[in-house]
Amino acid sequence: MQELGEPTRLDEQLYRRLSELRSVVEQKGAEQYQHWLPYLKRPMFARSARNLADYLALREHDLRPLQHDLSALGLSSLGRAESRVRQNLDAVLASLGRILGHSDLPYPSRQTFSTHEAQLDEAADELFGPGEGTRILVTLPEAVATDPRLASGLVEAGMDAARINCAHGNPEVWREMIAQVQHAAHRQPIPVLMDLSGPRLRTVTVWASRRLFVGDPLVLTTQPVPGERYPFQASIGLPQALESLRVGHRVFVDEGRLEARVEQVKKDVAVLEVVNTPPKGFKLQPEKGLNLPDTPLEIEALSSKDLENLDFVAKNADLVGYSFVQRASDVERLLEELEARQPLRTRGIVLKIETAQAVSNLPELMVRAAGRWPAAIMIARGDLAIELGHQRLAEMQEEILWLAEAASVPVIWATQVLDRLIRKGTPSRAEVSDAVLAARAECVMLNKGPYLEQGIEVLAEVLRRMQDHQYKKTPKMRPLKTWS
Repeated sequence: MQELGEPTRLDEQLYRRLSELRSVVEQKGAEQYQHWLPYLKRPMFARSARNLADYLALREHDLRPLQHDLSALGLSSLGRAESRVRQNLDAVLASLGRILGHSDLPYPSRQTFSTHEAQLDEAADELFGPGEGTRILVTLPEAVATDPRLASGLVEAGMDAARINCAHGNPEVWREMIAQVQHAAHRQPIPVLMDLSGPRLRTVTVWASRRLFVGDPLVLTTQPVPGERYPFQASIGLPQALESLRVGHRVFVDEGRLEARVEQVKKDVAVLEVVNTPPKGFKLQPEKGLNLPDTPLEIEALSSKDLENLDFVAKNADLVGYSFVQRASDVERLLEELEARQPLRTRGIVLKIETAQAVSNLPELMVRAAGRWPAAIMIARGDLAIELGHQRLAEMQEEILWLAEAASVPVIWATQVLDRLIRKGTPSRAEVSDAVLAARAECVMLNKGPYLEQGIEVLAEVLRRMQDHQYKKTPKMRPLKTWS
């Protein structure tokens, strides 16, 4: 009978499997890294890009059987390998080798392990300023421009960074908002993120006789279609999107409150059938956003209005938020426009990940951005929920966090964080749990509302408590005192 602790043939097979995986990751990671080399202008990001390449190679494999067998030996650590892929593989191989009597396999140095986490912290400091743990980014109401007490209240409540949405206001208002924040931030500077609005795929003019219900026809058009056959019509802000629609494509209006499917496409006209609305129907209104998750849109991410606003943003904002970025060429375009506007105050960019195409291209987007400028990504969960479906979003926000950690790229967790608390003064249990999950990001964004200060204070306390318990996927194992 085999004695307890004696190496087995299964352990030898496990060692071979792990060694083969390590070789494949090394080879494929190196190939991907070579492809990225021309875009890596920042030396500090080069190591992160190599680790990202390794992580992509690692996650091509189904590691569940390997994880199961390693955990039986107390060696399951690959599930926390995001920031140091090859080092984790080497550490597990060294331990498994010692079980089998191969004492010549070296362990990675402790310094190597901590270096990658430090890189992510440095990247967050570079963008959001020095700090510890998860920062709080606050969307400023325009009233900040004329009310100094409002800016002071937000800073005192715990705001770490301020966001201005360029879809609203104008340079005169924005200048006053920034000045009020700077004046209120007496302890340390508050970085300002200005979000370019991007191409606005929205309803413009609406012709509707009543609320829409399931089964009703809806026409998207450039000009109204005459006749009583189509009582519900709307012109849209980007008419070229109509050319890309095909029969069967889904169209969502107003953050998904109405869903319709394309029944017919003509020149400059798409006829849809409504397939889902709220129980009391849907009131079609101007300036409501459209999402076309099935429709590839070849639309410039920088609109003419964005380019106008960029003149102000580059000289007055610390960070630029990039809406509707989907392709590597979109990133290159923004950086070229920024670099052409000298001198700059802007020190970094934030890629808003809000479409299925952006998710598919995420590794390339991060490399093109962070390879040249300090960069973060924003998980725009509202748009992604519509683009991917709520069920898919639940896992995708996790996968985006893992991928960004592998690249040492900071993440902003956005959309409806503590939304009910900020709007109505009391939180729901579900949104408090959501805020707990947000602690794994480097920054969390709050939207504006009448109870914004209270929302900041609650979020700051949740984040403070969670950072003692968890870092990313890794529990810190702080002593539990509740039952002492």
